[in-house]
Amino acid sequence: MKIDIQKITDGEESVTIRYRELTSRMNRIIGILNDDENRIWGKADKESICVSLDEILYLESVDDKVFAYTGDRILKLEGTLSSFMMDNEEDVFFRCSKSMVINVNKVLSLKSLSSNRIDAVMEGGEHIIISRRYASEFRRLLRGER
Repeated sequence: MKIDIQKITDGEESVTIRYRELTSRMNRIIGILNDDENRIWGKADKESICVSLDEILYLESVDDKVFAYTGDRILKLEGTLSSFMMDNEEDVFFRCSKSMVINVNKVLSLKSLSSNRIDAVMEGGEHIIISRRYASEFRRLLRGER
């Protein structure tokens, strides 16, 4: 990537970004410039869309692709669930299984299931199963012990 930096003495500061493909790296750069740290870029119907992290109910990995689900949209994201978790607040987003991450603030109710699993009902009415591998950590999070 070529970077041109010029100092100006007057006039409005500006940044021009030229790209061949709108990658996650480009979206992060655009987000920084727009001061969109609490927003994420994804693709829906062949267009790039920016949503607030607060809108995301859960994320799911399917066939090595990551999808973010909001109340009314499904966005395809770049990267992995692990990279998403590293980039975002651990007290808001929780890895509930190998292939899913939930927004803890969007959980409406919880129900204990057999085999030490938890059924989390999300704001959109979806039932997300928190696997037994992550259930005890989720209980610690709810108690504020994390």
